[in-house]
Order: sequence, then C-alpha cells, then structure tokens
Amino acid sequence: MTRTEVSVAVLVLVVLVALGGMWFGWRGRRRRSEAVVPTLPQVPADLGAARLGPLDAVYVSTTRAGDWLDRVSAHGLGVRSLATVDVFDAGVRIGRTGAPDVFVPAGALRAASTSPGMAGKFVGGDGLVVLTWQAGPDDARGLDTGLRPRHAADRPRLVEAVAALIDVTPGAPGQEETP
Repeated sequence: MTRTEVSVAVLVLVVLVALGGMWFGWRGRRRRSEAVVPTLPQVPADLGAARLGPLDAVYVSTTRAGDWLDRVSAHGLGVRSLATVDVFDAGVRIGRTGAPDVFVPAGALRAASTSPGMAGKFVGGDGLVVLTWQAGPDDARGLDTGLRPRHAADRPRLVEAVAALIDVTPGAPGQEETP
C-alpha cells in the first residue's frame, strides 16, 4: 500500500466515524424530544372559518420555547421544508413538503412574534415568524415554531392573524373566564 492509499483510507474512515456520530446524535436527540412532544395534535374535521392563507413559507424548525438552539426533532419537527401556512378558527395548519404536516390548535397557541433567527436559519431583522405553543398539558415550557414567509408583507399579516386567534381563545393566558 502506498502512502497516498493509506492517507485516503484514513480520511474515509474519519468521515465515516463523523457521519456515524452525527447519525447517533440525531437519533438520541429525537428520542429525548419525543418525551417533550409525545404526539402531534391532529387536524380536526371542522377547522372553522379561514382567517388567513394559504401563505407560501419555509418551515424552519421547532425548538424549546426561549432557546432558539434547542431543536426538537421528534415527529420530523427538526426537518426544514417548504410549507404552506393557513390560519383557521381551530388553529394554524402548516402543510410541509417531504415531512409530516403540523397543526397547532388555537388553545395551544401562546404568542406570535418575529425573530431574526433560530436553529436552522438566521436571516436578521424580523425575518422569521415564531409561533409559541404548548405541545400538551405537561409541557409548561412550550415550543417555538419558526416560519419564513416567502413575501415580507405576509409576516405582519401572519402575526396579526395568529394574535387575533390567541385573543379569542377561551382559557388562553390573560383571558378571563366568564361564569
């Protein structure tokens, strides 16, 4: 074996070990995040009236709320993909290409805002729309889902539509219960 052949063999081995480490790491992250998001909410049969959409966007990722680097990979939530976003009375439906769709029920929504970036995408300014929501009753911390609308004019429209949805959701934080 020549010196070049040995160098190539060592390089291939190093690349294979690195790829294997990344695969095991992603699998471990997925397993840990399945404890946070055991199942995704199902799309109800009756979505109610359409409030906005469909908007073309890029689904960036879902992270733990407040930590834009702690990506959740369970149920394909860590997979970046092209998407369409619709806001209905029942919640927000994110139809993703090549990954499972995401539905965020109106009652699970906690906030809608803009951000310069999160795990998987940094655009600066207010380029991303971030939906903060709870995956279930045991998820006190919540999740942040990042979307990059194709058209800049759609960002404030999406934030306003989701904020209006939160404002009318019975039992949402800041809403008083009427007897």
